[in-house]
Amino acid sequence: MIGKLRGKVDAIGEAHAIIDVNGVGYEVQCSARTLRGLDLGQEVSLTIDTHVREDAIRLFGFRSEVERAWFRTLQQIQGVGSKVALSVLGTLSPQDLASAIALGNWAAVEQTPGVGKKLAQRIVLELKDKAPALTMAGMHVPAAGKPQTNGVTHAMPGPSAAAEAISALINLGYQPQQAAAAIATASGELGAEADTAKLIRRGLKELARPL
Repeated sequence: MIGKLRGKVDAIGEAHAIIDVNGVGYEVQCSARTLRGLDLGQEVSLTIDTHVREDAIRLFGFRSEVERAWFRTLQQIQGVGSKVALSVLGTLSPQDLASAIALGNWAAVEQTPGVGKKLAQRIVLELKDKAPALTMAGMHVPAAGKPQTNGVTHAMPGPSAAAEAISALINLGYQPQQAAAAIATASGELGAEADTAKLIRRGLKELARPL
């Protein structure tokens, strides 16, 4: 099974890219968001999800492990296949999707082409228990293709302030879903540059609000 491809972008189509790896061109299905970030001749590294069928082998490419995890998770929902999952990820970043689910904001998911109100609501409802873990991962989404030295990939930075704040609230006794929703709200209000302490304070304030 192919788990990763590193090569040059040889062609870009409406829903796929051709990645030239040592003279071999691999057709990789990608989300619109991923395709917008590619340029012809660019050296890229894509995390791959391989689907094998009797009549075909399809490769789906992502710029991060987190995005691939969401792709797989979305397809656990009835009515969501690979095409719809890619469409969702083309509309919402992993962080935005995680936040929408944590906040119960199905309307954000409904903005995806091909996703109606009922399916958007089903996605939010069925993934709400998985949102905390995926939110913590989605708050820090490293781009694939980090530079290497002598073939060794440099270590990735640690968890983001948002992920640390969620963990802190969980350690204080709050349910993971509550913590994820509170920090998602705090992140939206304070901005991406907010540190862990500010997020925790704002998250606690959100949790203290009467229902």
